[in-house]
Amino acid sequence: MDWRERITADSSVMVGKPVVKGTRITVEFIIQLLGNGWSIEEILDNYPHISEEDIRACLLYTHDIVKTVRGYPLKA
Repeated sequence: MDWRERITADSSVMVGKPVVKGTRITVEFIIQLLGNGWSIEEILDNYPHISEEDIRACLLYTHDIVKTVRGYPLKA
């Protein structure tokens, strides 16, 4: 899957943050839900206008961003 088919960024939508195409749901929000223990099924039940493929695209987008980082600040 190419995440570019499902993730977009537009300065007029959510201040330019990457979102699931056609929505105002940010990649950041989906990653936060997953990190907080939500299952894919729970996300789909609460946000029925997105798909499992959209959620997977968020993960792939995040992977591509993280793999390009050259420094990893670990202090809070």
